[in-house]
Amino acid sequence: MTPRITLAVAARVLTQVRRDRRTLAMLLLVPALLMTLLWWMFRDVPVSPFDKLGPALLALFPFIVMFLVTSVTTLRERSSGTLERLLAMPMGKLDFLVGYALAFGLLAAVQSVIAVGVSVGLLGMDVSGSLVMLGLVAVCDAVLGTALGLFVSAFAQTEFQAVQFMPVVVIPQILLCGLFVSRSSLPSVLDAISDVLPLSYAVDAMQHLVASSSPGTVWRDLAIVAAFALAGLMLGAATLRRRTP
Repeated sequence: MTPRITLAVAARVLTQVRRDRRTLAMLLLVPALLMTLLWWMFRDVPVSPFDKLGPALLALFPFIVMFLVTSVTTLRERSSGTLERLLAMPMGKLDFLVGYALAFGLLAAVQSVIAVGVSVGLLGMDVSGSLVMLGLVAVCDAVLGTALGLFVSAFAQTEFQAVQFMPVVVIPQILLCGLFVSRSSLPSVLDAISDVLPLSYAVDAMQHLVASSSPGTVWRDLAIVAAFALAGLMLGAATLRRRTP
């Protein structure tokens, strides 16, 4: 992997996204808009569950958006022949994947700042922990979605197939991450499965930050999420194909 080439790939991706205003709006604004919708739903409820559900969804929304956008975008690069032309140059697969991760990671940082700012500053979500840590966890979640999106795109032949991976990769993690039922209350088999799903640790970190001012296990959870993201990038490099058959 060459840093100069990697940064050139990242710059190219950012230029493409900047020109695609709909994708840019989706990346930056959708999580904040969904958090606003959640707050609005419970505005007239006597005891609003917004503070309870908000942190978990603040972890989920960036993850889902980045997974969808990255998987479809990468597949489009391959099916259009762009990836084949890029890899014909002196550029390795890791240059391509890490460049994408850097570009979408930067977008994820902006996305997370907007989502956290709207949730805490405008919607009044109660947070006991550090807002910087809250934003950092949200960024890691988005990067995780990017890494998994890059990985699963290698197994799809059309954009529709890329979207079809969402029920397989994303929805089980949403169901088992502790959003609906505490992970300790899950059946033992499902609890064991949730222990090896990265989104479980992202949600745990968010919920801990909202409930306590102490970092506690947040750094451990953050490291686990980052390790899963790195593993996703490595697997993506191993399975990346030049073109769609």
